[in-house]
This record gives sequence, structure tokens and C-alpha cells, in this order.
Amino acid sequence: MKTSRVIPAALLALVLAAPAFASEGPTDAKGPVLLPPDVQALPVEQAILTAPPHVPPPIKRKHAARVVVNLEVREVVMRIADGAEYTFWTYGGSVPGSFIRIREGDVVEFTLNNHPSSKLPHNIDLHAVTGPGGGAASTFTAPGHGSKFTFKALNPGLYVYHCATAPVPMHIGNGMYGLILVEPKDGLPSVDKEFYVMQGEFYTQGGFGASGLQTFDMAKSIDEHPTYVLFNGSVGALVGDKALDTKVGDHVRVYFGVGGPNLTSSFHVIGEIFDKVWTEGGMKYAQEHVQTTMVPSGGSAILEFKMDVPGTYVLVDHSLSRAFNKGALGMLKASGPEDRVIYSGKEIDAVYFGAAAEEGSASARREAELKAKIAAEIKSNPAIASLTKEVQLERGKQVYMASCFACHLPDGKGMANVFPPLAGSDYLKADRDRAIRIVLKGLTGPVTVNGVNYNSAMPPQPLTDEQVADVLTYVTNSWGNEGPATTVDDVRRVKNETH
Repeated sequence: MKTSRVIPAALLALVLAAPAFASEGPTDAKGPVLLPPDVQALPVEQAILTAPPHVPPPIKRKHAARVVVNLEVREVVMRIADGAEYTFWTYGGSVPGSFIRIREGDVVEFTLNNHPSSKLPHNIDLHAVTGPGGGAASTFTAPGHGSKFTFKALNPGLYVYHCATAPVPMHIGNGMYGLILVEPKDGLPSVDKEFYVMQGEFYTQGGFGASGLQTFDMAKSIDEHPTYVLFNGSVGALVGDKALDTKVGDHVRVYFGVGGPNLTSSFHVIGEIFDKVWTEGGMKYAQEHVQTTMVPSGGSAILEFKMDVPGTYVLVDHSLSRAFNKGALGMLKASGPEDRVIYSGKEIDAVYFGAAAEEGSASARREAELKAKIAAEIKSNPAIASLTKEVQLERGKQVYMASCFACHLPDGKGMANVFPPLAGSDYLKADRDRAIRIVLKGLTGPVTVNGVNYNSAMPPQPLTDEQVADVLTYVTNSWGNEGPATTVDDVRRVKNETH
């Protein structure tokens, strides 16, 4: 029986009326601060703010500056998944908010502007700020207003910022978080690529992938049952043509944070090891050769690794239901020459007979001879052809359950608005050669299946020609699909056309 969670009226009233967490509430403006002469003499520069996954350029100067930061709050309707929209509350119009980069010792003149179209007041708590509420008490800002305060960046590190207006979990749960990097005075080591990725949860009244404009569900938020767990604010934000782009040989640095409001991330890049990890956003790296790093809500980490071989690397929260069922999945693509000593790819797909290996090898050779004789007989005997197709279907099912079912599911229905169905697929039925090419080469970009648009990525599958033929025969003859068997010769013909 389905039940609904009722929030007690008294509790809800208390939450809505309470001042912002970790702040003293809005304060009266005190007028411009009188800066001492040495601070007034500092050069003034405008901070470069970037939307994710981009990062402002490294700071080259060797002295402090007066840095002017102008950040705008906007409440905007944007895509959260294919066919689904959400009213995000944002810093700078993106989720996460704009990346801010300053230097240890800088004096920051920070202005928060709340766009006139906003419905609610907002503020900002920057974990890099030393002072009450991290700036929240000084930046409580009504729609159509701007608030300014000044702070000195005392501590280097990678810090989260977020809204601290009550109810705080709702403001953060609508996307109000980002990162501010305070570089140490001597800077950070040079790397080839830097990226900005944050994880956050979204609590919608509709289920995962439900279409239309979704609204925030307070009961789900209180129970910590998110509908979505996302990198950079939407399903597929780092997939396909939006994947992070690198080259073999690149040294990569990822500034990773968790906005929350509730969950800790188990961040992992499939196929990579983090060479160095600056845990909890501090400026001394604490570990080397790390497989997965835990990052708490309201926390961060700096991750470095080198791209040794080409391919597509998948970013996940290794609490894997969040990755494959709630959206916490991204991609990093590395182009360049192979190094088959480091990673050979699949070399052999041989029959394995365990303890009877020698006898098995002879048996395998005999099996090949018999298959050749069977192939010669099939053309003249439809009954044998039917039985052979049944054998191929069973082999194909084994391949499917090993390589395909995680995305397309055991019943072939796929995942709504994320991975297209194979069951009853007009796209699959329309062009067998195209289906072969997709398995061999992968597919990235928009497709329409049964009238529904999808925009995700399928990497090339490391299968033998026989496995490709078997699995395509299985999917084109299962779940109500009907089609001819795909042969090894079909696969080889298409493979030769694609080279």
C-alpha cells in the first residue's frame, strides 16, 4: 500500500521561519569597509568565473590582489533529464554554480546579486570565508537587490559554497552550490587539463525520468531518498559530445565537490587510478595511487591522474545504483595512440576446458571441423538451419547478459529517457547493418526509438565477430522482435566497410 509522508504543520512552520543555518540571519548594511592603506594599494582585478566543467586559468601573479567577484542568483527552468525539466536555483545560471579562483592572501570584494525575476531571497555561505556564516549573514538578498561584503582569503584549499537561507536543504537541493579554489601562494603544479565536477541530489515528486516540469519533494528530502543523484546538474551532463576531452599523455586534474544536501560520494573513474588525491579539499595531498575516494556532503577533493592509453573512461559514484539508476555517471574521453603493453585489449577468446585442457584443445579442433560440415549441410536442410539458429540464440543470450543487460535491462526495455529499448525497437529493426556498426564502433548522439528521443552514449563492445553475430541474432529475435539470423560473414562484411 502506498502511503504519503505528512510533514507536521508546526514543524514546517518552524523550518520556514527559522534563520539560515550557521548564520545570524540578515544583517543591516554597515556601509563600505575602510580598508587599510596597504590593502587599498593592492592591484584590483575582476575574477574570471566559469560554468562547469570549465575552470578559470591558473593564477600566475606572485602577490596578493583585491579581487572583485560579482555572482548572480537566478531561478531558471532547465533540463534535468530527457523530457523532464526542473526549476533550478542557481549561482551564475548553472548547476553547480560558477567556479571561483583566487589566491591565498587576496582581499575579495564579493557582491551577490539576486535577479529581479527570482521568487525568493537567497544568500551564500562560502566555506573559504573566515567569519560568521561564511558570509551568509552579510549576503541575505531579496529579489532585485545586491549585497556586498569583503573578506580576506586566509586559508588555501578547495572549498564548497552554498545557499544558507532557510530551509537550507531545499535551497541546496535545488542546485545552490559550487566551488571556490584558494590557490596557495606558490600556486599548484602545472597540469595539461583541469575540470570542474560536482555531485548533488535532487528530490522530485515524479520518479526518475518522469516527463514534464518536476517540483521539489520535501518529504523525500527529509527521508534522504533522492530521485536523482547527478554530476553537474543533469542526466548526461558529461556524456556524449559533452564528455570531458583529453589526449594520451595529458596530466589531468579534477576539482570534485559534493553539494549534497545529504549524501557522501564514492567517486571513481573506471579504468583509472588517481595518482594523487588532496582529500577534503586541503592543500597537502594525502594519498597516492587511489582507486576510489570518499567525499562528504559539503566537501571536496582534488584528483590528479595521467592518461596512459586512449579510450572512454566512465566517472561514477561507486555506490553504483546511483550511477546506473539515478544518473551519477559521466565520461572522459582520451584520444591518441595505443600502448598495448599497458593495455592490450582483448587478445584471445578461446574455449576453456579446465583440467582437460589438452583433450579440450583436440576437441576444439574437431568441433571446428564439424562446424564446417554443418555449415555445408545447413544450406540444403531448413530443419538444421532452425536448430542452428536456436543454438545461436542461446549463445547470444549469454553475451547479452554479460555485456548489455546493465543498460538495456534483462527484458530489453531499457531505462526511460536514458537508454533506449531493444524490445519492439523500430530503430533496431530498420537496418541490420547499422546495428552491427553500432556494436562494433559504438554510438554517440541523439537517436529516436519508437518516437522517443534519446541522447546518450554506447561505447564500442570488445566482442568477437561470432559474439556480435550471436548477440544481434538474440536481440532481433527476443521480446517480440522477429528477424533473420545475423551471421559472422555479415559482421565481417560490415567491419570491412568501416575500415
